[in-house]
Amino acid sequence: MPTLQTLLNQVDKATAEIVELERALIRIPSVNTGFMPTGNETAVATHIRDWLNNEGISSQLLARDPGRDNIISLYPLVDDAAAPAARRGPSGSAGRSGRGTRGKTRLMFMSHLDVVPVENRAKWTHEPFGAEIAGGRIYGRGASDCKALLTSQLMAFAILKRNNVHLTHGLRLVSGADEEHGGRWGFGWLADKHPETLEADFAVNEGGGVPVRTGNNLTYLLGTGEKGRLEIHIRFKGDSAHASVPWLGKNSSYTLARALTAIEAYEPELDTSLPLFDHLSNFGIETKASTANVEAVIAEAHKKSPRLSTILRALSRMTLTPTMISGGIKSNSVPETISLTCDVRTLPFQDEAYVRAQLDSVLAGIEGVEYDIDYMSVPNQSPFETELAESIKRAMALAVERDDIQWVPAVSTGFTDSRFTRNMGIITYGFNAGHPDDDPMLHRAHGTDESVGIASLISATKAMIALAHDMCGAR
Repeated sequence: MPTLQTLLNQVDKATAEIVELERALIRIPSVNTGFMPTGNETAVATHIRDWLNNEGISSQLLARDPGRDNIISLYPLVDDAAAPAARRGPSGSAGRSGRGTRGKTRLMFMSHLDVVPVENRAKWTHEPFGAEIAGGRIYGRGASDCKALLTSQLMAFAILKRNNVHLTHGLRLVSGADEEHGGRWGFGWLADKHPETLEADFAVNEGGGVPVRTGNNLTYLLGTGEKGRLEIHIRFKGDSAHASVPWLGKNSSYTLARALTAIEAYEPELDTSLPLFDHLSNFGIETKASTANVEAVIAEAHKKSPRLSTILRALSRMTLTPTMISGGIKSNSVPETISLTCDVRTLPFQDEAYVRAQLDSVLAGIEGVEYDIDYMSVPNQSPFETELAESIKRAMALAVERDDIQWVPAVSTGFTDSRFTRNMGIITYGFNAGHPDDDPMLHRAHGTDESVGIASLISATKAMIALAHDMCGAR
C-alpha cells in the first residue's frame, strides 16, 4: 500500500480533476427556496452516484419526496467482497442497516447538496451557475457552501480507492438535502426515519476549520458547536380601507415601521462565556474579555483580523435580524395585515423563554402585533478534547505542511446538519480545512460572487485523506 505522503502527493497531481469536479457540481442548480417543490438535490445526488460508481464505489439514494434525494456511500472494506449477497442492498452497498460485515462506521464525511437562491444576478461579476475560474478561485452559488467540502470528500474517497487502500474501520459519506431550510428532507429526515444511514462514532461537516492569521500566528477555529436558530413570524394587524381615504382604516405599514425601528435599536445582552473568549491570546489579544469590555476587545480584534472580530461579535450576543416582509392585497388598498420574518441566533443558554422575553421587550407598546416562533435548531456542542480533534490537528498539519498551527474551539454563528448527528451521540466537528492563504472573507457564502479558492480545495482533499487514513486504520 502506498504511504500517506504518496497519497497526498497525488492530490497535487489531481488538481485539474478536483477543479472540474467542483465546477460540475456548481453547474447543477440545486436551489432550495424553502417552499416545495424546490431543491432538485436528486440531480446532484445522481451525478455523484455515477461518479463514485466509475470509481468502483456504490451508493444509496434515499428521498422523502421525489427530487430531494440524499446520498449515502460506504467506503468498501476488505471483507465487503466476502459479504453474502443476501446481506447486501440493491445498489451493491451494505444492506438496509448499512452494516453488512462492517458494523458501525468509524468516521462519517458530511455535507449537503442544496444551495440558497441567487437574489440579484445583475450584481454578480460571474455567472452564478457558470463555475467560472478567475484569480485562483472558482465562482458560483454553492462554490463554498457546501460543494467545495463535498468535492474534497469525494476526491478523498476516490484517491483512497484508486490506491487500493484498505481501511480496517468503516468510512461513510453522506450528503443531504434541505440543509439550507432546516433539514426536514435531509439529515433531519434520515435521523428520524433511517438512523442506520448515519451510524458513526465521529463525523466532520461544514461549520469550522477556518484559518485566522494574526501576524505570524496561524490559528484554526474548530467548529465544536453552533448557535441556535429560530424564525420569528410577526404579524401586524390593522383595518383595510380605500387608499384614497386612508383615515377610514388602520394602515399596518406604520405598525411595521415602528417595529422595525425598535428592532434596529435593540441592544442585546452581552456575554463572553463561550470557550473562544478564553483563547484570545492565540490571536495576540492579551485583554481578558468581559461583558464590560467586549466591544473594545472586538475593536482590537478588527485591527488584527476583520474575520475574527465578526466571529467574536456574533458569539457575544443574540442576534435579531429582519429578513422578509410581505403584505397588502392591492396598490389602492390600505394593507390590513403585514408579515415580517426575523432570523434569530441564540447562544447556548438562551432558550425559547429568553427569546420571547427579548421580543416582548422590543415590541412593547406597539399595538396590533402578534408573533410565533419556529425553532429550527437548538444550540448544540461536542467536546473539544477528543481523539477526532487530535487526528484533525495532525491531518491539517500535513495538508498545509505546517507544524505551528494553533487550535481553538469555536461555536458556529450559523447552523448546520451537525445538530442532528450530535443529538445522536456522534462527536461532530465543523472542519472545512481551508488553506491559510485563502481569505475566508472571499468565500461570500449566501452572498454575491460566492467562491472558493482552488488552494482550499487541495488542502481540504489532503486533510480528508489524512483524516480517514488515521481514524479508519489504513493498511
